[in-house]
Amino acid sequence: MTHRIAVVGGDGIGPEVISVALDVIAAAGAGISTTEFELGGHRYLRDGTVLDDETLEELRTFDAILLGAVGTPEVPPGVIERGLLLKARFELDLYVNLRPFTLPDGHSFTVIRENTEGTYAGEGGFLRKGTPHEIATQGSVNTRMGAERAIRYGFELARARERRHLTLVHKTNVLTFSGDLWERTFNEVAEEYSDVETAYNHVDAACIHFVEDPHRYEVIVTDNLFGDILTDLGGAVAGGIGLAASANLNPDRTGPSLFEPVHGSAPDIAGKGLANPTAAVLSAVLMLEFLGEAECAERVRAACESVIADDAVPDVGTDEIAKAILSGLEQG
Repeated sequence: MTHRIAVVGGDGIGPEVISVALDVIAAAGAGISTTEFELGGHRYLRDGTVLDDETLEELRTFDAILLGAVGTPEVPPGVIERGLLLKARFELDLYVNLRPFTLPDGHSFTVIRENTEGTYAGEGGFLRKGTPHEIATQGSVNTRMGAERAIRYGFELARARERRHLTLVHKTNVLTFSGDLWERTFNEVAEEYSDVETAYNHVDAACIHFVEDPHRYEVIVTDNLFGDILTDLGGAVAGGIGLAASANLNPDRTGPSLFEPVHGSAPDIAGKGLANPTAAVLSAVLMLEFLGEAECAERVRAACESVIADDAVPDVGTDEIAKAILSGLEQG
């Protein structure tokens, strides 16, 4: 089977790392055909396009989307993030953001971040903007359906893991409305998964545990904002943001899922051959897994892990890391 992949290299180092990811999965024998889309900050600066409805409808016809990174310093904050990334998540119903982490000692854990609600939903506005009495509100939108489907995904994932352990992370002692909805939903769904052990952590405590005792975690489920922050911290404790992969999933498969490295476009090193492509390659691994290409995915993951274990990643450039991963793939 050949899977049709929409490729968005994007800005900065995005095209560089995505090129490596495509080379690696092709070498692994993955059956894919690719179509490139020019989207991101540079496209916006050229003609004002972020993600128009016509392009969005075309993206719906693909099996998956592989994205490098988007954003340029010349574009005001929020234009690309809301107009491209968040629009894709909302319109394609990519309600699960899955981010796996592997620590240097081999321990792994996964964060499930609800991806379409919370403070990122866009509820809010200004009163008397630009005056000394300006007011800004930013609401957090939480629905029972949105919380439950993310929580259920977390339970299903935890059930398939060795320890069968799922932790809810929120801030119920202060966010007494959204936190209450999440905690009640979590506890009610937990009754259907008696084989899964559960725990609860406030998000501030979870930040401490990520640094001091990440081994306590196997699968975490949390809301959009907390998940965004925690997963960047997870990348740091797991060896750096250059190793952090992510999947924006539509588990119901009513449209394509989107896969991207967690890092940004890093315009300061673009074109210098310094970008670490490992996160992009591992994002492509998540894509292959979701598409049912388990054998290819495992071979590529093993090659990446061998390079990381050899401590080659932090000290060499893009081409050297790519060659090391390809060499590991051949040897495997």
